[in-house]
Amino acid sequence: MKQMLRLPLFENPAAFLFLAAIPALFILRKLRVFKKIAFPLVFSDWKGKSFVWKGRVSGVLGVLSVVFSVLGYAALVCAFADPVIKKQEKIYTSRGADILFVLDTSPSMAARDIAGMTRLEAAKQGIRTLVNGNRGAAFGLVAMASEAAAVVPPTTDHELFLRRLDSLVTGGLGEGTAIGIGLSSAVYHLITSSAPKKCIVLITDGENNAGSIHPDTAAALAVESGITLYTFGIGTKGAVPIEYVDPQTGKVHAGYYDSEFDSSALEQIAAAGGGRYFGIESTQALAEALEMVSRRQKVLQTFHYKSSNRDLYSYFLIASAVLFFLGWFIRHILLKEI
Repeated sequence: MKQMLRLPLFENPAAFLFLAAIPALFILRKLRVFKKIAFPLVFSDWKGKSFVWKGRVSGVLGVLSVVFSVLGYAALVCAFADPVIKKQEKIYTSRGADILFVLDTSPSMAARDIAGMTRLEAAKQGIRTLVNGNRGAAFGLVAMASEAAAVVPPTTDHELFLRRLDSLVTGGLGEGTAIGIGLSSAVYHLITSSAPKKCIVLITDGENNAGSIHPDTAAALAVESGITLYTFGIGTKGAVPIEYVDPQTGKVHAGYYDSEFDSSALEQIAAAGGGRYFGIESTQALAEALEMVSRRQKVLQTFHYKSSNRDLYSYFLIASAVLFFLGWFIRHILLKEI
């Protein structure tokens, strides 16, 4: 279990004092202390005016050659300053809480009534915020509709968890709401866990209407296993717009959904599981509910920091060489200077 920080810095910042040579050189040349070395060639039989190249392109190229040379010198100084990226990992040496989400993916979760998002999108956003703020906890995910499937067991690989979360779509597991099966699957993946705190967070917008396991049976099993149950009833009431693509047939379903369900069953499940029911009708309510769950499942963990460095001076040396070459190429190849 770890948290990584990347801090770019320079091990030898005193090298940047050499950058003062750039303005000093320009000032001295402006004061004519330093002059360009020139070798005048006199042709005794030439009586006309001396040749002067006044082309605008040559002037632009001359400026570019100077710019590339200055940037090449600056890159060289940066290389001598020994740039590194320090990676600091927060390694947890004790276990945190196990939090397993049971997320409804039935077609009604495509109703767009939470801050312009579908209910499933809003739930994903809230879960993502919770995961990013709790690096020491392990998170798992069960997708639920008329069937239930474990998408990812509790894991501290949060990147994996979030990828699996993003892969969920509405309608992938049928059109019903098998809350009992979803909760039972979650209990199965937590029952052997040795985490100091374990909880299930059910996020749904409907009542149990599918599956052979009653939600009360799953709630009782959770309590016997020391697992706390939280239930979220997401969505507003009334006619709400809905649109989704059936993943099985590719058919687009659009129209209005009459959103109305009795929350008493979800309240009863939460009470039986030693948790709490939350009615979610906005992103703010969702964020507050998830934050409360996070606080209640907080576990004091021990950890230590591990640091490692990645040297970058070679990249600056290569950049310096390329820039110096461009300046030389413009001046000696394009402008034909000797």
